[in-house]
Amino acid sequence: MIGIIDYGMGNLHSVSKALERLNVSYFVSEKADELEKADGLILPGVGSFKDAMAILQKDGLADFIVQWATSGKPLLGICLGMQLLFEESEENGVTKGLRLLSGSVRRFSGVTEEGDSYKVPHMGWNQLNFQQPNHPLLDEVEQGHVYFVHSYAVQTSDVDVLIASSSYHQIVPAVVGRGNVMGTQFHPEKSSAIGMKMLENWTAIVEGRKNAGEYVSNLSSH
Repeated sequence: MIGIIDYGMGNLHSVSKALERLNVSYFVSEKADELEKADGLILPGVGSFKDAMAILQKDGLADFIVQWATSGKPLLGICLGMQLLFEESEENGVTKGLRLLSGSVRRFSGVTEEGDSYKVPHMGWNQLNFQQPNHPLLDEVEQGHVYFVHSYAVQTSDVDVLIASSSYHQIVPAVVGRGNVMGTQFHPEKSSAIGMKMLENWTAIVEGRKNAGEYVSNLSSH
């Protein structure tokens, strides 16, 4: 059973519909005691990092998510939800994140090294490039195009966290993870067959139908 965390800033409908298409049981809740009963949690997100963290902290969900992840249970962040997994963001002033993964969230500059301007946000379909092609999230997934909508991107020096990337005038971490904590910057539920296959792989990991081996382990062991 998958729990979708509802904190008022998530793309709940599209994620729910994607799980329904996969015939995966799920529920949506904003209560930690209910979410605790899930086998895996999805942290969706659309909007401001600062606002999202304020809500998660106010409702006690930030501490719950950290405890969940450090106990070794599967967690998947999507879009803003992925960014929240990292140490901090500069959006609307520096704000600390959940600090489950190493890195920070920075805004696209909107200017190339040559001084030319480019559009922000990064919106539309873009190519995936695999850094860890054997990761269970990428099992039978093509290096095709997926759908992005974001003005901020993760910057990390921890190469082990990077599962797949894309490029938009800089390297964009597109799929990240360490142990049981994983995330996608793009929207898998809106990314056609590639995104749906990745969601299917994650639910298979949660349900124990896919052997994740060394990739899924207690976060505290790293």
